[in-house]
Amino acid sequence: METDCTRGEAPVNNAPIGPIGPPAALPAGTRLLHIGPHKTGTTAIQGALFAAKDQLPAHGVVFPATSRHPMEAALAACARPAMMGDTAPTEKHWTRLLQQVEATGSRTSVISSEFFADAPDDETIARIVEQLGGERVHILVTLRPIARIMPSQWQQYVQNGLRMGYEDWLDHMFRKAPYEKPNPSFWRRHRHDRLVERWIRAVGADRVTVVVVDDRDRDGLMRTFEALLGLPEKLLQPVPDTANRSLTLAETEMLRKLNVEFRGNGLPDELYSKLVRNGAVMHMKNACSPTEADVKISTPAWAVEAAGRVGAEMAERIGAMGVRVIGDPALLSALPVIPTQPGPPSAEARIAPEVAAQALYGALAAAAAAPVRHTAEAKARTVHQTSSKELVRVLGHRCLKKLRRR
Repeated sequence: METDCTRGEAPVNNAPIGPIGPPAALPAGTRLLHIGPHKTGTTAIQGALFAAKDQLPAHGVVFPATSRHPMEAALAACARPAMMGDTAPTEKHWTRLLQQVEATGSRTSVISSEFFADAPDDETIARIVEQLGGERVHILVTLRPIARIMPSQWQQYVQNGLRMGYEDWLDHMFRKAPYEKPNPSFWRRHRHDRLVERWIRAVGADRVTVVVVDDRDRDGLMRTFEALLGLPEKLLQPVPDTANRSLTLAETEMLRKLNVEFRGNGLPDELYSKLVRNGAVMHMKNACSPTEADVKISTPAWAVEAAGRVGAEMAERIGAMGVRVIGDPALLSALPVIPTQPGPPSAEARIAPEVAAQALYGALAAAAAAPVRHTAEAKARTVHQTSSKELVRVLGHRCLKKLRRR
């Protein structure tokens, strides 16, 4: 079935579109706004820029944010909600970043957050550009093939409370109009031609650069940023970040089933943020490294092919927009060799005991900062006299109450 997301099934022309080669440096004083989107190397770039923060000014470049990723500022600028249960961003976060950018004066500055890709409309985008410096702003978009983004984006949604399995989720994204449930942000971010088009309307095609990331060249994105910013080669270096690694299939399935129980018991979102995402999941990521034996999230062949068709259409449209393209747009429609499996993802998901133990410990460690005291109500009934569903709800609310006090 042809959809708005998968239309355009003519044979793919894999010839490169647009100029390919080392990019020329942007004019001095440019305010480079890297808008992602998600899963296109943003975390690696942000980590490298932040690690080199003190070295950049010697080359006329400033990284104005006080953290690796000014996520709260970007969310506030785009009027988007925080991650499930996190503290809502405020205008103060955005105002503080604007002040830091303004303080860079006439030097080149670079701001990076994939959440700018979530800007809801042209008015919001125009306001962001104007507040960051108007004509000094240059937009940088980094792109990867949709087929490579899908499994990583799904498990990220699961880390934010999603309960839907991978194949069911893919079915909704590609086959069930209007292709917005359960995650309307997916195509907002990853229909890349429309993303580029939205920002062109704010700054013009001559102030937009699209970088097609080649996963075979691990350092390519770092070298591209160096060239655009006029930095010495190899100044930007990868920074290991285990906390940002993707979950394995087993880890994701364990978390997804926990999400089902969490929602089914009506626990508050703030508890999920503190004990699950920033407790169990974060500790599990830091303490356990994936091995060759871990089953990867595998994409059905039909979805890989659908993603390739979308990629071909996006590459063709971006190539006709007049923006500078760095890299080979044909990569966006190439069909990567991705392991496929006939059954549902959960069929092969087996969580190792040590991984489960680390996740449980992470949740307990997060809760330990706010020990629950026994109340008269709790003493009136024993645990054996209380249903498990009610017990989980009561304990959850008590933990949350203590966390809020702290």
